[in-house]
Amino acid sequence: MKRAILTAALMLAGAATAQTVTITPDNAAKLRRVGAEVLFWNQQQRDENFPAMEKLFPGHVVKAGGKVRPLPAGKPLAIPEGELEDAMTELNIAGMIVVQDGKVRLERYARGYGPEGRWTSFSVAKSFTSTLVGAAIRDGYIKSIDDPVTDYIPDLAGGGYDGVTVRQLLTMTSGVKWNEDYTDPKSDVARMFSEAVPVGADSTVAYMKKLPRETAPGSKWVYKTGETNLIGVLVERATKKTLADYLSDKLWKPWGMERDAFWMVNPGGHEVSGCCLSVSLRDYARMGLFALSGGKGVVPDGWFAAATSNQVPPTPDFAGGGGYGYQWWVLPGGRYAAIGIFGQSIMVDPAKKLVIAISSAWPTATGKDLSAKRNALWAKFEAASD
Repeated sequence: MKRAILTAALMLAGAATAQTVTITPDNAAKLRRVGAEVLFWNQQQRDENFPAMEKLFPGHVVKAGGKVRPLPAGKPLAIPEGELEDAMTELNIAGMIVVQDGKVRLERYARGYGPEGRWTSFSVAKSFTSTLVGAAIRDGYIKSIDDPVTDYIPDLAGGGYDGVTVRQLLTMTSGVKWNEDYTDPKSDVARMFSEAVPVGADSTVAYMKKLPRETAPGSKWVYKTGETNLIGVLVERATKKTLADYLSDKLWKPWGMERDAFWMVNPGGHEVSGCCLSVSLRDYARMGLFALSGGKGVVPDGWFAAATSNQVPPTPDFAGGGGYGYQWWVLPGGRYAAIGIFGQSIMVDPAKKLVIAISSAWPTATGKDLSAKRNALWAKFEAASD
């Protein structure tokens, strides 16, 4: 019986420590069950588990290097402390940081969270995963985002992804039918890892291959976490490296991330690339600074300009009234953001050289009222940064 040996991490003294875990049929089944339940945790479970996913799930460690990119203190934002406390309470924020011109202008933590900890990303991870596509193109592992996806994942052939390009995965315009309803236990996003797959098969590919075609590729945008998981499979197969190792090589070490990160794996032992990356608050901010820098030497010239611009036209359904790029939300005014459910975000304002990172445990996965309050908090920080 085939078993996958993989690395899990435990939070010990604030550091990710490797532990060998064997994926067996029994614990793979448990992982499928518990993984599907994350969306339906109660508030106490969210508060306790979002900063401690490595205690619950197997995963891979993204190793940091020895040299840390400094984040020196800047002039504090002139915002009354009471307003900050009210915002953190209202949005159940565990940590928020504002960095401008590479300097920290505001940093706050709550509920026992702090600079030494990590917080789960949910879909903020998508922007990290798309960046690895850019790195793989520059390294020559992927020829072009206009290549068919099946060139890199041949076992996906024969289903709805025939004729779909890497670009269409990046922009979520494959035309394949998908349900991303976080409140429905029968939705695709809740079920994609809950079903057993044949021995040796990739759980992401097995689930996505059986989905039907809804529209022609490139004709319709539908938000699909499963497609980011396919992007992860594509990068892993093209580079022949785990996503954690490739992220460490291309970003964590050279960009000077401060702490190891932790990336959960699926029942097949592969990183869940559409979510589930646990990162410290300051390193989330450093990711925003990396995007702001253009990623020279890591991704092709112009990659972030394209990744953070409207590849899909804006619609009222999009976060903040903007559009969608390569796994980044495009916001009005030249801004862009990585956004995850339950209140995770990295917002970048290039004109102000500003990065805002927030880690939260909202009472619901999404919500117009909660999003409006978060957007208002971004605006408050931006106004105070002038």
